[in-house]
Amino acid sequence: MSGKDIDTTLEDGSVIHNTFTIERTYPQSPARVFAAFSNKDMVRRWRVEGEGWDIDEFTYDFRIGGGEVSRFRYQGGPEIRLDAQFQDIVPDRRIVFAYRMKIGSEPLSASLTTVEFFSSGGGTLLRHTEQGAFFDNVDSAKGREEGTRQLLDALAAELQRA
Repeated sequence: MSGKDIDTTLEDGSVIHNTFTIERTYPQSPARVFAAFSNKDMVRRWRVEGEGWDIDEFTYDFRIGGGEVSRFRYQGGPEIRLDAQFQDIVPDRRIVFAYRMKIGSEPLSASLTTVEFFSSGGGTLLRHTEQGAFFDNVDSAKGREEGTRQLLDALAAELQRA
């Protein structure tokens, strides 16, 4: 079958594949920025909590083979669930994790994410790369990238607070 024979219109059961990379520079050291990913209380503050969000569950086991389960709702809406597993951790340098998300009983996505930490001018260059499969909704890929940008802003606020 040639590429022109493939129907790429979105229908039920469709998958959108998307990869994006976001780089941010923080004035804190790589060790300090890495700590914001390894410390359960810090992770909960910058990644899970927020105005309008209700947290139903948050478990976090930061080790290779460990993972995260987060269940939350925005303004009383349907439950959003994240299930993650850490694939690789190199302190102060790299975190690789796979995760899946769903809203209610509907699967939303499955992703592989790499977060890298580089020394940069007395601070840290953070590179976040996500490779995702997004199910049944073309806008969810764009929304994930925007949501990740917002989370990296929340990380900056957490680093300033700590």
